[in-house]
Amino acid sequence: MAYAKKTSKANEAFQKLKNDLAAGTAGNAYIFYGEETYLREYYLKELRKKLVPAGFEEFNYHTLEGKDLTVQTLAETAEAMPMMAERTLIVVSDFDLFKLNEEQREKLIAFLEDVPPYCCVVFLYDTVEYKPNRTMKKLYKAVTDHVEAVEFRPADNSDLVVWIARRFKALGKEIDRQTAEYLIFTCGGLMTGLVPEIAKIGAYAKGRAITQKDIDAVADPVLSAEVFRLSEAARTASGLQALREGPLAPLFAHARAGKALEPLTDEELARLLDDAESLCLDLLEND
Repeated sequence: MAYAKKTSKANEAFQKLKNDLAAGTAGNAYIFYGEETYLREYYLKELRKKLVPAGFEEFNYHTLEGKDLTVQTLAETAEAMPMMAERTLIVVSDFDLFKLNEEQREKLIAFLEDVPPYCCVVFLYDTVEYKPNRTMKKLYKAVTDHVEAVEFRPADNSDLVVWIARRFKALGKEIDRQTAEYLIFTCGGLMTGLVPEIAKIGAYAKGRAITQKDIDAVADPVLSAEVFRLSEAARTASGLQALREGPLAPLFAHARAGKALEPLTDEELARLLDDAESLCLDLLEND
């Protein structure tokens, strides 16, 4: 899977991970980060399948939450020998390596320099953003030298189209390139968000070939697609007038009065967008 705007270093780390898995091996330490959650979870599962025999997860697979974690607890977990397996796997969620105090940083450096060979540690950045701090020279060097930092970025559109086609094929459906690109426009370019949308569309579609109408019928569009539809409808005089007098009337009234808008609740904003979208679709169909 290729990545959009990828750097050579990011590509090398991702390729090394794939090579490690293909060879049935794994490094001692990884950092998994990036906005493509689907790929992060996929490769974490692949690591687990390679390292942890079924039925022995309790002894060889450990998960730690980073919020109150100490390096001492991490090191003690890593020292536990595997049972009926060659390796153990430790997944540490949202443990910000570069936000530790000086004492913990020194312990982390020592740990990274001497991770037990039978252990694989994955630092998973989920809700916390991974931001390496170059000013912490010793820690930065230890991370650079001993940890593979793998960024999971959104795929290129061309690769995403192929992936979408494979997902629909598994459901007994077909989708052409143009329709797949429309799906990406409507639902965004993250696999994480596309997986449930593909399942919904596949279940809804009556024919074998997926159409734009199938997508419009059940897909939840991202905000950028909503805004585009609004702007398309508003380009005509009749469309703009309908929006002024319809669902967007409160916004135009405030603007005419020169008043600042009160913050909308999530529920109010969702209702406003739903009403505006329905009107826009009617306008576009009758244009």
